[in-house]
Amino acid sequence: MRTSRWTALGVLATSMLMTILDGSIVTVAMPAIQNDLGFSPAGLSWIVNAYLIAFGALLLLAGRLGDLLGRKRMFLAGTGLFTAASMLAGAAASPGVLIAARFLQGVGSAMASAVSLGILVTLFTEPRERTKAFAVFSFTGAAGASIGQVLGGLLTDALAWNWIFFINLPIGVAALLTALPALPADRPAATARGGADLLGALLVTSGLMTGIYAVVKIEQYGAASAHTLGFGALALALLAGFLVRQATAAQPLMPLRILRSRAVAGANLVQMLMVAALFSFQILVALYMQQVLGYSAAETGLGMLPAAAVVGLVSLGLATRLIARFGERTILLTGIVLLLGLLGLLTRLPVHASYAVDLLPAMLLGAGFGLALPALTALGMSGAREEDAGLASGLFNTTQQIGMALGIAVLSTLAAARTEALSTAGRPAAEALTGGYHLAFAVGTGLLAVAFAVAFTLLRTPKPAERALTMAA
Repeated sequence: MRTSRWTALGVLATSMLMTILDGSIVTVAMPAIQNDLGFSPAGLSWIVNAYLIAFGALLLLAGRLGDLLGRKRMFLAGTGLFTAASMLAGAAASPGVLIAARFLQGVGSAMASAVSLGILVTLFTEPRERTKAFAVFSFTGAAGASIGQVLGGLLTDALAWNWIFFINLPIGVAALLTALPALPADRPAATARGGADLLGALLVTSGLMTGIYAVVKIEQYGAASAHTLGFGALALALLAGFLVRQATAAQPLMPLRILRSRAVAGANLVQMLMVAALFSFQILVALYMQQVLGYSAAETGLGMLPAAAVVGLVSLGLATRLIARFGERTILLTGIVLLLGLLGLLTRLPVHASYAVDLLPAMLLGAGFGLALPALTALGMSGAREEDAGLASGLFNTTQQIGMALGIAVLSTLAAARTEALSTAGRPAAEALTGGYHLAFAVGTGLLAVAFAVAFTLLRTPKPAERALTMAA
């Protein structure tokens, strides 16, 4: 049983790696895709947006359906769909087919990702082992984005852009074949007999899709535009209707009791703020390296690798022992402090930078993410009952995607506006770009400061007895 549990963890981590890789590997291949398939500049963004909207909007629904219908079944179906959609994306000969395939990839990723943490908490019930499992799972997510940037550049340069999607075929097939015997068989929850809350599912899915669409279009239309405000208002109305439905439905899709847990509510809020803030590191630093320092795509990916390496060393080597000794809350707060130092250093990046002096220290402070994410995951899942584990997993992943969408929209827009203002004032292009990035890094620092305050106020390390009660409830 012990070997099977760790094999199952390997399968779930591999699925997470595929999901994160697919979100970042495509970014460096977009110019090649545009040239080959004839995307318009506006249409090109939908290679990313189609995936993001489907993935972010369906996580909550997929997590709850996993509780009701079986998490293993949901994971296998999602992995299979993602693998098939990857083949369709790689074979796409037109923009419409590629965008449709990316949407289906997002659906498959949501189905598999939403239940992964729910499966983990039922496999690993002993606190130290669970923390170690969360550390492995968190590392694959944190490292996947950096690996994706390197791998995307290498595959596109050496073969063709199609291979950034074709590479998912052997990984997906191997994950499916291993998951069949390794993942535990689970029985659908008794509430499944009452049927799923179809109206609630429609409201939350359409609300999240509309909201994420409004957020990702801020950069194009502006935050105060009628387009953005209209879709934002519609999203709020749909989500408000969803909450009313959950309070009155006999078999709600998301029992509102889960939000009464300080651990669940606080951890999701902290994660959303952290992910939004750290978008400025993950994406804007890569743009700074290419647009200001003149690095190639492959050089940029390699330049980001020290951050992935230090996250891996900390999350896999140190986080488990430190959490066992000092508790999740203390380690989370320590990690956020290190990340504050990281973004603080980035606000001082010069136009003519030395990698070793100006960038490498910030990369090494990425160790804070290796501390914060495993601790945050453990805190968030500790507040969920066993029958709600899939829902809590889906909610945790949903707030991650919302944070990413907010980071992309808000920080990119601020950076672009600042850059335009500096260019209009006559500053050189590199100086104007750097000034825009400085503003985004400063705002990201502010978001992290709020995350620290929320974590300090709301979160606390659960006692062993509370852990056992949560899982037995």
